[in-house]
Amino acid sequence: MKTLNLLTLLIVIVGGVNWGLVGLFDFNLVAAIFGAGTVVTRIVYVLVGLSALYQIYPFSLATRIDEAPAEAAGGRR
Repeated sequence: MKTLNLLTLLIVIVGGVNWGLVGLFDFNLVAAIFGAGTVVTRIVYVLVGLSALYQIYPFSLATRIDEAPAEAAGGRR
């Protein structure tokens, strides 16, 4: 489960960086690497979306155990 969480988190980060590049510079890194509108590009987008949906679960667990507020405070106990 930890491996899946880390993998999906990494994919979400890559997707977020790509959207940042699109917003700031109108540059789509995924399309630049795999080609605009290709099957591989669409698979990457689907994986990013599924990873984001999966990350809702660990996020909800973190908010239940107050992990998110602890991280916001810099990890001080």
